[in-house]
Order: sequence, then C-alpha cells, then structure tokens
Amino acid sequence: MKTLKSIWRNRPLIASMTQRDLAARYRGSFGDALWAVWNPLLQMATFFFVFGVVLKTRFPGIESESGYAFYLIAGMLPWLAISEAVARAPGAMVENRHLVKKTVFPFEIIAVEHLLAALVTQAIGTVIFLAAHMIFLGPPKWTLVWLPLLLVPQVLLTLGVAWGLSAVGVYLRDLIQVMGPVLTLIFYATPICYPESALPEELAGWFRMSPVAILVRGWRDALLDGRTPEWGPLGAVTLAGLLVFAGGLRLFQKLRRGFADVL
Repeated sequence: MKTLKSIWRNRPLIASMTQRDLAARYRGSFGDALWAVWNPLLQMATFFFVFGVVLKTRFPGIESESGYAFYLIAGMLPWLAISEAVARAPGAMVENRHLVKKTVFPFEIIAVEHLLAALVTQAIGTVIFLAAHMIFLGPPKWTLVWLPLLLVPQVLLTLGVAWGLSAVGVYLRDLIQVMGPVLTLIFYATPICYPESALPEELAGWFRMSPVAILVRGWRDALLDGRTPEWGPLGAVTLAGLLVFAGGLRLFQKLRRGFADVL
C-alpha cells in the first residue's frame, strides 16, 4: 500500500520522467521522434514479410495478404508494449543506480515510467492501425470500446513482472542477457504471427490460455472481429494479473532494502 501511495503522490515526476525518456531515445537522430512510429512499423513489416509473404501464413477466413497484415498488427499491439517494458526491467535499477542510491528517491516508480513509455508506443501503433482500418476496411468495429478493459490485466501483468525482474536484476546481472531469448521464445510460442490452429495439439490448450495469448485474442476480437471479450478467459487473466502484480510488488519491497549496498 505504501508503494501505491508513493506512485500516486509522484504522478508529476512519473509523467516528467516518461516524457524525458521518450525524448532521449531519439534525440539527435535524423528521424527524431518519428522513430517512435517507424520502429514498431519496421518490426511488423519484418514479420509480415517472413510469415505473410514468404511462408504465406493465413488466419482462418483470411486469404489475402492485406487481411493477414491487419490480424498480425492487431496481435502485435499488446505484445510490443508488454515486451518493451519487461525487456527493460532487469536493468532498470542498474541503469538508474544514481537515483537508487538516493534514499529519498521513490525508485519503485522507474518500472511505472517504463510501462507508461511502452503504453505510449502502443497508443501510437493503435492510432495508426485505426487510421489504416478506416482507409482500407472502413470504420472500425464498435467493439473497440473494450480496449480499455483489456488494458487492465495487461498493465497489472506487465508492472508485476517488471517490479519482480527489476528487483532480482540487481542481484542477478545475468538476467539482463537472458531476457532477449526468453521474450523471443514467448513471442513465437504465442499465436501472434500464426493462427491458434497451427499449435501442436498436445500443447494447444496451454498456449491458448497463456495470458499473452488471451490478450492478443481479445485485441483481435475488439479491433477486427467485432466480438466482445470472452469473459471467462478475461476474468482469469485479470485474476492472474492481480496475483502477479501483488507478487512482483511484494518481491520488490522485500529486496529493495539491499539495492544501495549492491549497486
């Protein structure tokens, strides 16, 4: 509860840090802030070329390359935000050791700032997606109003994992190197670039019920299929998000006492 009060009390500081973080990423580059748009687009274009053009992967009922592109992008929108915040988590305290060593600084907000920066990227991608949908497919489905509801478990899961990894990363520096392969494995194990029907039958049930897969399915339902969320899976992933949030926060609070000494 103390940590949550600290986050609420430091809202202006979090907003300032997020703005500074986003600006610092692209300062001095030719494209400047436009890279916040181009980076996710280039990633999506790469996967579209490999899976949609070369391997000719298709989703059920979608035969065209353009249709595949929309399903791919809709699925990648939540993944890009989750993976960005989680990938930065193990090194968060190490990179900000100058702040962590200041006992008065509320360093629990660093993970929150990373989460917000990732959500900004996701928001930009969503706006671009909706604009493209309007141009090529017509007005988006009304079910997009469910997107804020889908963000609740996404935020809980991401922040809980980020707090836990950022705390452990102080003591286990190798975690920074491990995160890349782990996230790559989770990405390819989740039906984002391919349909759920392509999963091995003996593993399909487990993969379909993974939190990331449920969120990906929810975003596609809301943005493209015009369906309301599946309340059972959504309730399950929200409950899982609450547990991960509480567990990650508890681990962070337990390990934070030794941060200054180790760093």
